[in-house]
Amino acid sequence: MVMSFRVSELQVLLGFAGRNKSGRKHELLAKALQLLKSGCSPAVQMKIKELYRRRFPRKILTPSDLSMLHIQAGQLPSATALTQGTVCHLPYDHSAAAAVPAALLPPVPALGPKHETDVQHLSPPIHPVHPDVKMKRLPFYDVYDELIKPTTLASTNSQRFEEAHFTFALTPQQVQQILTSRDILPGAKCDYTTQVQLRFCLCETSCPQEDYFPPNLFVKVNGKLCPLPGYLPPTKNGAEPKRPSRPVNITPLARLSATVPNTIVVNWSSEFGRNYSLSVYLVKQLTSVTLLQKLRAKGIRNPDHSRALIKEKLTADPDSEIATTSLRVSLMCPLGKMRLIVPCRAITCTHLQCFDAALYLQMNEKKPTWTCPVCDKKAPYDNLIIDGLFMEILNSCTDCDEIQFMEDGSWCPMKPKKENQEVCQAPAFSGIEGMTGATVTCSLLDNSLEGKKKVEVIDLTLDSSSDEEEPPAKKQCPVSGTALPM
Repeated sequence: MVMSFRVSELQVLLGFAGRNKSGRKHELLAKALQLLKSGCSPAVQMKIKELYRRRFPRKILTPSDLSMLHIQAGQLPSATALTQGTVCHLPYDHSAAAAVPAALLPPVPALGPKHETDVQHLSPPIHPVHPDVKMKRLPFYDVYDELIKPTTLASTNSQRFEEAHFTFALTPQQVQQILTSRDILPGAKCDYTTQVQLRFCLCETSCPQEDYFPPNLFVKVNGKLCPLPGYLPPTKNGAEPKRPSRPVNITPLARLSATVPNTIVVNWSSEFGRNYSLSVYLVKQLTSVTLLQKLRAKGIRNPDHSRALIKEKLTADPDSEIATTSLRVSLMCPLGKMRLIVPCRAITCTHLQCFDAALYLQMNEKKPTWTCPVCDKKAPYDNLIIDGLFMEILNSCTDCDEIQFMEDGSWCPMKPKKENQEVCQAPAFSGIEGMTGATVTCSLLDNSLEGKKKVEVIDLTLDSSSDEEEPPAKKQCPVSGTALPM
């Protein structure tokens, strides 16, 4: 079996056994033969068998083939024997496995040490590995290692519900990485910033894939049910509910040990013509503060870029009857309704309006949508830029929230009309708004006195014909003054 291996399989085998995997094919083959000569563990035996099954998945082991799998203790295998398929003694009953196809034999968990860059999972070949499937990079996670390569969740039969088993093991270095990252972020949901991350996607190789969950998914890690993101409300009536596209942190359920392997059991509903892929990674979780520092480290975009965009927008269109001579832009963030601090936008956006980078990253840390709050188009982290022209404007103009751009790229601050009106009307309103209750009463009484004079004239003309009734009319003034507030 080993003699039939290609360079890639020999490298995987040596890396799995913790041996040096560099060199030409004949050197790698000699190292693999030396590995067999020195005695190999059951895990290495199964790895040889697994690699052989992957290359020749349709080969069925016959009793004559199985009879050659036994090697007596201390006997050194020759190149001829190895060419005929002789390997170390396998720990299962030959008679029971004689008629079983090689592709259906279950994998044995890896118990030995593994090379950190060659951590391989043990899965049946009915779920082929697709290294061409690439997962889309997540801004809030840095990938340290690939624990399980993207592996197809293929339908194995006509049943509606499918099940697949996977195994992965951690190296001592990886275990140490996870354990030393505990409680670095106070108040965070996870105990570890270095995590074991499970991801699902469509089995598609045309471009990097976003996270996408199979329907009716259930995942068990080491026999315990793994919590998955809750279903989103359906966008329309009758639509099947979907889970949000995000990875799953399985660190709390993982065995943080270099000697005990981890098992994953996946159940899902098969769909005709659609396959899914599973992968597991060792990642480091980042914060919005870290991403903001990285964005600042990329540098600030030259102000001339924005000036050129302004001139392009204000260039007269010969086919248009309306000519735009200026542009008004707000210095307030559309997300937080506060003044911009770190003005940014995506390089794919065509508008001048910026949003605050810190607020944008904080919102996507809680709910990653990466959508521009101005134009509602995709604004991924890698496309964000800090606008140098807006940085100049914010530093030089501190007393206004809106500016106006001219055709030549220059700008001037805009004073809100409301403020001008308030300034003009302030003397007129300040007296009234500052009045006390007593002042208002006096003004009402003054008005009543003016009204009283009119009442006196009317009373004298209609109700009385003599001058003797004038004093009683004057006594009624307080009455008319008190009656007005009612």
